[in-house]
Amino acid sequence: MGLQLGEIAPDFSAKTTAGDIRFHDWLGDAWGVLFSHPKDFTPVCTTELGYMAKIKPEFDRRGVKIIGLSVDSTADHERWGADIEETQGTRPNYPVIGDEDYTVAKLYGMLPAATSGDAKSRTPADNQTVRNVFVIGPDKKIKLILVYPMTTGRNFDEVLRVVDSLQLTAKHRVATPVNWKQGEDVIIAGSVPNSEAREIFGDWKEPKPYIRIVPQPV
Repeated sequence: MGLQLGEIAPDFSAKTTAGDIRFHDWLGDAWGVLFSHPKDFTPVCTTELGYMAKIKPEFDRRGVKIIGLSVDSTADHERWGADIEETQGTRPNYPVIGDEDYTVAKLYGMLPAATSGDAKSRTPADNQTVRNVFVIGPDKKIKLILVYPMTTGRNFDEVLRVVDSLQLTAKHRVATPVNWKQGEDVIIAGSVPNSEAREIFGDWKEPKPYIRIVPQPV
């Protein structure tokens, strides 16, 4: 069975392009984004790794660590990095896990437990389910899981938007409405009764008794 929101993100040891890590130790008290790829030297993933490198400062500003994963060796990742820099203008500036034995992909439910054999003999289609984004909180719990098909490039601006929402709602007793962006109005969480909400938020707009709208807390 695949991982669920609220579960502890599985810990693991792995080789990466930045050296050996123990995942939970590497995360420390930070937020994290783990995003996976079915194969090196694939076109859509090449654009993704390049774009993630370009916007990494935005994740840094939010205290979020980035780590990639592909079902190939770290040596292949390094060679791929040169192609990414040449075609996308930016080389990956975050670790990329070498998962040629499928340990992490299987641990995170992206490949069947019975998967085995030489990673180089597998095609991207064999690994097409290794296309997930996991956002992990400082408590090591999974806060978001996105699963994309191979033919659709991921929207990492949306991942940033979700991180903003997650960090805001972890700090304040609010929820964010559809298409919310940083600085826009939010909704008082349904778990907060009116008596307590008045102490916390004062007044609010109420188009319906279950929709209580307030400015974003700071």
